[in-house]
Amino acid sequence: MAKGFVNDDAVQQQIDATVADAVARARSAQRTGPGLSHCEECGEPIPEARRKAVPGVRLCLACQAEHDRDEKVFSGYNRRGSKDSQLR
Repeated sequence: MAKGFVNDDAVQQQIDATVADAVARARSAQRTGPGLSHCEECGEPIPEARRKAVPGVRLCLACQAEHDRDEKVFSGYNRRGSKDSQLR
């Protein structure tokens, strides 16, 4: 099957690069160090087990769930491009 100028592993390289970008973005957003004893939004105490499990925790479970629900999903880049953009 003719593939033109594309290497055999080009698609896998695109997938690997997209995954690496997502991991780097997630690691950069992750907090480190000691967490707070009380939620910075509502002031409720954060349980000791949560503080041990999540380094740098700043929100209680309820506020974190609300924050996660409201957070937009990052779509990243479409590395392949659309078929229309390739035809131009």
